[in-house]
Amino acid sequence: MSMHPLRALAVVAAMSAPNVPAVAETYTNPHLLVSPADLAAGLEAGTMVVVDVRPNSAFVDGHIPGARQLDPDAVADPDSPIDGALRPMAEIATMLGDLGVAAGRHVVLYDDKGGFHAARMFWLLEYMGHRRVSLLNGGLQAWQAAEETLEQGEVRPIKRQRFAPALTSRRHATADWILERRNDPQTLVIDVRPTAAFERGHIPWALSIPWKGNLNADKTMKSGDALRAHFAEHGVMPDHTIVVHCQNGLASAHSYFALRLIGFPQIRTYHRSWAEWGTADDLPKAVKKAG
Repeated sequence: MSMHPLRALAVVAAMSAPNVPAVAETYTNPHLLVSPADLAAGLEAGTMVVVDVRPNSAFVDGHIPGARQLDPDAVADPDSPIDGALRPMAEIATMLGDLGVAAGRHVVLYDDKGGFHAARMFWLLEYMGHRRVSLLNGGLQAWQAAEETLEQGEVRPIKRQRFAPALTSRRHATADWILERRNDPQTLVIDVRPTAAFERGHIPWALSIPWKGNLNADKTMKSGDALRAHFAEHGVMPDHTIVVHCQNGLASAHSYFALRLIGFPQIRTYHRSWAEWGTADDLPKAVKKAG
């Protein structure tokens, strides 16, 4: 049996990188995940900007030493009628600069929800053109399980940076973009909300693939092979153009990350998601029929 080209590239990459942990060898893009040991080394070397995507109260109680704090909903526009709609890009760019994010810096994001909140910032940084961003595999729980230390209190003084976004349109989708491709068999829409929410209402041609299927029981990411099998069960393959959405742009980013991790090249996030689509009178909707 011939090997898929993307899988073959992953194997070659793994063979040329002997310091990559064995589990990472099944990922096409293992650099998108860091282990607690990798993060500890990066912090010691001063080569990483670590962002804790949890509420400030949780951050103050205990966080990874040197981390900067960003509230999970900080990038959402509080004045928008669409839940989860983003603030203007200029405001978000200033926010990121205040966290010390700048071109060339390796940004590592974490939370305590299996990446549920951190993944939105991963997607957003990629959408804004930042090329060095990763998630801490397993989040704060993995850091503690590795017996790494925590510190308490507010954020240490941070040198502000200038973050200049360069929007990458191929990472983003709108409702109109989805509608225009509704009859394109190469474009798949994935709804990552829980099955019950999907059944109450969804985009008629969307696939239901809940985001929690990306995780192991300990909130680490499943292996690359397991993720590929998970999506392949639903007919999702690397040559598809994929749009992910959820309720308000959070969970969708988690599946965006999972697909990036296994090397799917054409992935977009519809971040306004069902909060927009489900309330728009001019957009088609479907519900699962009883029985």
